[in-house]
Amino acid sequence: MIPDESAPMPGDLLLQAVAGMQRPMFVLDEEWRFRYVNPAGARVLDRTVEGLLGRDIWLEFPEAVGGPFEALYREVRATGGTGGTEAWFGPLGKWFRADAFLTGAGLVVTYDDVTEQRRIAEERAAAVDAREQAAAAAASAARDAERAGRHLMLLGDINLAMTSTIDTDEAVQRFAELVVPQLADWCIVTVLDPDGTRRDVGRAHRDPELAPAMHRYADLRIAGTAATAPVQALLRDPKPIVLPELTPEFVHAMVPLEEARTALEPLAPAAAAAFPLVARGEVIGGITLVNGRDRGAHTPVELRTAEIACRRAALALDNARLAAAQQQVAERLQLSLLSPPVQPDALELSVRYRPATQGIAIGGDWYDAFLQPDGDTVLVIGDVMGHDIDAAAAMGQVKTLVRGIGYDRRDAPAGLLRRVDHAMVGLDVPAMATALVARIELGVDDDGRPARRLRWATAGHPDPLLLLDDGTVLDLSAPVGPPVGIGWLGPRTDATCPLPDGSTLLLFTDGLFERRSMLLDEGRDVLRDLVARSAGLPLDELCDRLLAGMLGPDVEDDVAVLAVRVHPLAAERPAEAGPEVLPVALPAP
Repeated sequence: MIPDESAPMPGDLLLQAVAGMQRPMFVLDEEWRFRYVNPAGARVLDRTVEGLLGRDIWLEFPEAVGGPFEALYREVRATGGTGGTEAWFGPLGKWFRADAFLTGAGLVVTYDDVTEQRRIAEERAAAVDAREQAAAAAASAARDAERAGRHLMLLGDINLAMTSTIDTDEAVQRFAELVVPQLADWCIVTVLDPDGTRRDVGRAHRDPELAPAMHRYADLRIAGTAATAPVQALLRDPKPIVLPELTPEFVHAMVPLEEARTALEPLAPAAAAAFPLVARGEVIGGITLVNGRDRGAHTPVELRTAEIACRRAALALDNARLAAAQQQVAERLQLSLLSPPVQPDALELSVRYRPATQGIAIGGDWYDAFLQPDGDTVLVIGDVMGHDIDAAAAMGQVKTLVRGIGYDRRDAPAGLLRRVDHAMVGLDVPAMATALVARIELGVDDDGRPARRLRWATAGHPDPLLLLDDGTVLDLSAPVGPPVGIGWLGPRTDATCPLPDGSTLLLFTDGLFERRSMLLDEGRDVLRDLVARSAGLPLDELCDRLLAGMLGPDVEDDVAVLAVRVHPLAAERPAEAGPEVLPVALPAP
């Protein structure tokens, strides 16, 4: 169905999509008032959405009057066409690229902060200029030009190496290894931790035999350098420091601690340069480049390249810190949504969760276990589609729906999935999820003796496995219904099977066995074989072995596992293991 362009604003779905866009956007009405601003647009303008809606753009940003942005907007409104411009906006201290077009809903403007792009372009232009000037000089200048070309490649290598990790220590070590020997004989990278602790983390020397001496000096210099030493000075006043000649008198004044000077002697420093690492106006570290007597002072090209490299390194290091902090928040959010399972009499439950190590370490996998009022144990395993914070948030809503409806209604698993499916649609939960709901019921066997029975239903979720006491592994198959969240009107069906004493029920998400390198059936065969070889292990050890055996260091998808060990009804519960301190696993309490 084509939306009515005369409507005052797009529909809810389109609004959600636009609000989630990373590119800034706003819409102006005929009176030049903000009719709509997405969150990204408000952030770039250093405002809030609420603070802009209904406001006159020329009153909010009077400096834009008479400028290129006003000219663009008025031209597009007058002609009904499209247009774009790129200009500096002084009040915000940013370069913007703006594109505008006219719709029935108003003048739509999308824009980007291109300040960083222009800065990088200017830096590249400066490096290119240096190379071209060197190429036009004599033979020595020609060698400088060749070196400048290598430096350009170095800048690209630095950018790639440091932005491909969120481990700050690894990032600065990569930087040190890249700049040596192109820019210096040896290098030490200092970082300031959020608590103010100074650490010399990145270290590299062109001569492997002198590397131990460099490490000894680096270990001692933090406590043994004077306030006038280059690193100490640039941390106070973030400006580059160039020392073309290091005299013995200066070294003695710079390193008053005799033990540190003794460690420095084998390195024979002759020249040094130090550059601050500054990101978002904050000094987060410094870089020291040192040459020996044979190399002498740093050339102007080396110093210029080093300065540009340090700017990029600072941005990459800051981004790594922000990404690491965001990942920690995401992991804490995920774990806070995963409640510990119940531990009913004669049943032992254990759970594990492993976040993905590729991309955002958060997702929509979850597990749950709770008791219904009649005493039956309900088990839930599920996977909300998506691998981001939105998926984790949606997972929290779906999990709450399953738990609340399951406790209150006491339906069979198929009925519970049906109610959850329709509740998600009725409550407009923006997600779809696969899920498996199981209920452990107490009944009698053919001889009239008390026995447990499993009743379960699946909404597009992988089938569980049942490990018998003798090592036999059974695939528990049930009629598969579609995922929840679509309002399915068709039937959902339960399946049942006995749960013998000593058996172990395993529920898991597809990340445990699904691999890009093999077919799904092959991955499940590998899992089934590992489960069979784990018969007889305590439940916590079995869960740990599954994760260790099925998952490598690079986990493509998050994984949730819920395991249930069925003990004899009249037997005492086994002693429970203490809490396991693992960032990727939540053991039974």
